[in-house]
Amino acid sequence: MAKFRTLDDIDAAGRRVLVRVDLNVPVRDGAVTDDTRIRAVAPTITELAGKGAKVILLAHFGRPKGKRDESQSLKVVVPAVAKVLGRPVAFADDCTGETAAAAVSALAPGEVLVLENTRFYKGEEGNDPEFVKALAANGDLYVNDAFSAAHRAHASTEGLAHVLPAFAGRSMQAELEALDRALGAPVRPVAAIVGGAKVSSKIDLLENLVTKVDLLVIGGGMANTFLAARGVDVGKSLCEHDLAETARRIEKAAAAAGCRIVLPEDAVVAEAFAANAPNRVVTLDAVPAESMILDVGPKSVAAVVAALEEARTLVWNGPLGAFELEPFDRGTVAAAREAAGLTVAGKLTSIAGGGDTVAALNHAGVADKFSYISTAGGAFLEWMEGKALPGVEALKA
Repeated sequence: MAKFRTLDDIDAAGRRVLVRVDLNVPVRDGAVTDDTRIRAVAPTITELAGKGAKVILLAHFGRPKGKRDESQSLKVVVPAVAKVLGRPVAFADDCTGETAAAAVSALAPGEVLVLENTRFYKGEEGNDPEFVKALAANGDLYVNDAFSAAHRAHASTEGLAHVLPAFAGRSMQAELEALDRALGAPVRPVAAIVGGAKVSSKIDLLENLVTKVDLLVIGGGMANTFLAARGVDVGKSLCEHDLAETARRIEKAAAAAGCRIVLPEDAVVAEAFAANAPNRVVTLDAVPAESMILDVGPKSVAAVVAALEEARTLVWNGPLGAFELEPFDRGTVAAAREAAGLTVAGKLTSIAGGGDTVAALNHAGVADKFSYISTAGGAFLEWMEGKALPGVEALKA
């Protein structure tokens, strides 16, 4: 794993520490409805404040497109931050200039301040050196604790790391260590479960994984494209028939790399995409022309379970079926509970990420039993694709 400076390397007492966090949280009727991202960065904020730092939080909120928009002010998030931290949190309605400078100057060691939405300025997403300099004027040190924004080369996620001493926060550190356990230096055999609707959205991901893992389980709508490429008639199932050659190319690359691809062996089909639609299990050579595949069947579940029992490391991105609709959640739930059981038993290191994946694992009631759950979304996916993340690269010691 690459070397990163962490909070262990910071002498924070009395220092102004700019901490990039992710406060882009859902808000309804003026109140935060999900504080998961706030709770994720609380340990870093609390530790720095405890060390006597003046903690200055930088974040974006929404998509104001480089201009001030009061409906996307971070002020609405401050009460939730204070509640999670259990301490007062100040707010400045700008992130640069005299307003921000005055608010920073008023901070005593151990106090916390949220600066206004960095995306109110075009220089944020443009990573403009002058805007970076304006942000840096309010800090002595820089801590990035927003892995979810690390795939963006923005001023507050990448630029600041080049002008101030830079460190990884505890959430960022945990994410990087987990990802290293998953694909950087994993215990083998390594299995990956990749599901979701479309192959087109995960071509880079699949092409990278077949060179990194020993077993690749493909499920969801994207499995239909692979099945069709093998000559299976998938009826009215979601399928990208125009990507048949891409699917065959990925299978060929997997074979060359010694990666075994596990595709569904049977399927649960229905004529309507709806909860509790009349359904039945069929073999792959008997998918009715008027039906669609909405979940993997029992033989497929058994094959996934066998793959998990063989593996020592698991990376999971995407459900095996239409898990949001009962009873088409059964395949995903069964696989999730098997992975969770193996993890609890100390037989498997399990890393999962992506919005649908987290929702599916929560639905199965096992998210807290996985080794690590990433809520980073796009950054997690780009990491799985083997891409360098600007916000991470800038932190390397």
